Amino acid sequence: MRDFDVRAWIERLRRLWSTSLQLRTVAITVVLSGVAVAIIGAFMSFSVGTNLFDDRRAQLIGTSQNATLAGQSVFDNATEQTGVVDLDATMQDAADAIASAASSGSRNTQFAILRSPGQEGPSEITSGLNIDSIISPELRTAVQGSAQSRTHWQSVGLKQDDGSVQPGLVVGSTLDVRGAKYQLYLVYNIMDAQQTLGFVQQTLALGGFALIFLIGAVTYIVVRLVVGPVQVAAQTSQKLAAGQLEVRIPVKGDDVIATLARSFNGMAASLQNQITRLAALSTVQQRFVSDVSHELRTPLTTIRLAGDVLYDQRDTFTPTAARTAELLHTQVQRFELLLADLLEMSRYDAGAVDMETEPTNLVRLVEDAVESVSSLAASKGSELSVVAPGGYFEAEVDRRRIRRILQNLLGNAIDHGEGKPIVIWVDSDTSAVAIAVRDYGIGMPAGATARVFDRFWRADPSRQRVTGGTGLGLAIALEDAALHDGWLEVWSAQGEGSCFRLTIPRVRGAALVSSPLALPPEDDLGQQVHNA
Repeated sequence: MRDFDVRAWIERLRRLWSTSLQLRTVAITVVLSGVAVAIIGAFMSFSVGTNLFDDRRAQLIGTSQNATLAGQSVFDNATEQTGVVDLDATMQDAADAIASAASSGSRNTQFAILRSPGQEGPSEITSGLNIDSIISPELRTAVQGSAQSRTHWQSVGLKQDDGSVQPGLVVGSTLDVRGAKYQLYLVYNIMDAQQTLGFVQQTLALGGFALIFLIGAVTYIVVRLVVGPVQVAAQTSQKLAAGQLEVRIPVKGDDVIATLARSFNGMAASLQNQITRLAALSTVQQRFVSDVSHELRTPLTTIRLAGDVLYDQRDTFTPTAARTAELLHTQVQRFELLLADLLEMSRYDAGAVDMETEPTNLVRLVEDAVESVSSLAASKGSELSVVAPGGYFEAEVDRRRIRRILQNLLGNAIDHGEGKPIVIWVDSDTSAVAIAVRDYGIGMPAGATARVFDRFWRADPSRQRVTGGTGLGLAIALEDAALHDGWLEVWSAQGEGSCFRLTIPRVRGAALVSSPLALPPEDDLGQQVHNA
């Protein structure tokens, strides 16, 4: 459960990151500012630390030199005054003088006066100093081989009683005790410099965090001032796209954003005027087509009745008059079909189309459609065959509209099939039913399939149709398929024929994901036709 919540939280954060320009801008600015502040803070901390250490070291070296001179002066004065020196007592006096002089550099100063190897003299003195753990052999060697006026130093860690380690500095020099060479080591605790550096680093860290916070706050305010109007423009454009043509962007001031808002409002007003004008023209056009179609029905009925009388009596006419009566009869029939199709298209354009669905066996519907055009196909020399592998063939459809789609597809296949076989596939799965009408005729040139469903468009206007089409059949078929929430698709290759595939959901309102049939369906008939 916890893993699921974490994944959901990460997904919400990812979606917020991808959709929020404000979040991305503020986050990137804060991150980059943090990196810059960290780099500058690290450099300043290093520089301050180095300067503190150098200053403290110079101070302690000076103190050590004074302590060395103080100790050496004790030995020199004792020799000059008496000539006979109690070396142990003098060593103690020198140690006191050294401790007094060294205390000015650090309160917790420790020291050691050690004989150099091979020298003889008074006893060594240490102030409770662990020589082996603090004074390294390298430092003793450097001090032993140096002149009396030279000092050497080394950074060390001073272990405390509580187990902690504090920074320290060891300064070594030499003393001359009646010709014997001694080494003086002063150990200083420089924790005060470390505390000063820690305070500076803490101040830099707090100042850096405060600076980053201020940068983030300023960036948020600036981005909000800039992105806010853009968000308003995006919301306004979405409302315009949804059809709310009267919405506008509020205009404030005379800056660039205000200029953009005025330009956007001007564009929106122009689009509103154009869309309103086009909608009015479309309404007028639809009403005109509908009115003309209705008004033409009455005179057309009269003309058809008169034409039928002339057509029935054509045997008594002269050959020229008889042919004229036949042409009149044919064109009146075509005119009636055209008016019916125009009325149907006007209903689709007006959104006034109703469906009457019922469970239907599409294989039987296909067989009925094939039977209705079988004589026409036989006259063209085309053999019609139905391939139905079996399955879930029932679907909730409007029988009249599906039959109209099939008649249009079969009529086109007969017209362009060149007398070759025409195959109708019917297949289905648990969610969809597909019908494919495949001919092996002339096919269509490249690019023609994109316009095949346009109104009054023909792939080859010079070809004579035998089915008396109006040029609106495929456009109406496409609308009928869309009314069923289905697909009507086409495949064609010049010289190989064409295939139209209708796919509709088995249950009304269900969403289509795929089609049970390929486009075109795989078969061996095409190869046989081409070989023939």
